Amino acid sequence: MRMRKIAVVGLVALPLLLTACGDDGDSDVSTDKSGDSGDAAKAKVGVILPDSKSSARWETADRKFLGEAFEAAGVDYDIQNAQGDKAQFQTIADQMISSGVNVLMIVNLDSGTGKAVLDKAKSQGVATIDYDRLTLGGSAQYYVSFDNVAVGKLQGEGLAKCLGDKAANIAFLNGSPTDNNATLFAEGAHGVLDGMSSYTQVAEQAVPDWDNQQAATIFEQMLTKNKDIDGVLAANDGLGNAAISILKKNSLNGQVPVTGQDATLEGLQNILKGDQCMTVYKAVKQEADAAAGLAIALANGETPEVSGVTTDSEGGRDVPSELLVPQAIFKDNVKDVVADGFVTKEDLCTGEFAALCTDAGIS
Repeated sequence: MRMRKIAVVGLVALPLLLTACGDDGDSDVSTDKSGDSGDAAKAKVGVILPDSKSSARWETADRKFLGEAFEAAGVDYDIQNAQGDKAQFQTIADQMISSGVNVLMIVNLDSGTGKAVLDKAKSQGVATIDYDRLTLGGSAQYYVSFDNVAVGKLQGEGLAKCLGDKAANIAFLNGSPTDNNATLFAEGAHGVLDGMSSYTQVAEQAVPDWDNQQAATIFEQMLTKNKDIDGVLAANDGLGNAAISILKKNSLNGQVPVTGQDATLEGLQNILKGDQCMTVYKAVKQEADAAAGLAIALANGETPEVSGVTTDSEGGRDVPSELLVPQAIFKDNVKDVVADGFVTKEDLCTGEFAALCTDAGIS
């Protein structure tokens, strides 16, 4: 194996000259691009996405951008989605390892399942990358994500901006307790809001598996018990929309600021309507390109360099990492997400949203 060090930044800038072909967008279908093109055929990357229920991004953005990067580099790849099934997650990993991938990139469903998959890959000589979520106690050689404490800080600052200086009761609707990112989001948000004496935390609960239906039930129970909730720190747009659905039932939507994350189409439309206070935009293409650059280098036997490390408190080690910078999105800068190409004006500004887009400066 070649051990030449290269800088990952050079790989992130790979020209995306080709787009993935043959992917019909079905979330349960493998995108497997294998070929026999000389040296490139020796490199094959496997990617396991977590689900399509917790966030639309995994299928609409990550699959697309990762596939494009691998296509442009001429590297064989297989992208599959475990659809929230831990047993299926492990089965996919076994199949990928057996098929000859020499790099495995995963978005874990929980650290236990992720660790088992990473350890098996390592024992088979397969290089490993944690994508978006760090597997606590795991053995991934690299980790690529956004600064997730910073995401939570933006959410906390965003909610405070929307609430203002008035006294307010706040409810926290956190992400899955098995997702380390959710812990970091909450850490960042609490770091901002806990020090503000005008705010009182009246409820907080984690939502198992980021399940939006459960989130609606949980928030309805919160609102029943605490009828004077003035703001909702929701960890992503899906949970935020679940809270908004309950606020609508109680004629409170638009009156109670709600945060989010992922800049989903639904989340951005909720912001334009005034039902959601803000979201956090994580430029998935940047994340996918960084991860693909690492994977391509590893698949070709190289040792890529990264800009930092992340401490795995459970595993007691520092994981070489690329952490990207998130952006807060409010109504006045929804246009930034459109300009970046993450969503299109045509998809966002349909029907009742056409006039709202014009008001928000989206042209």
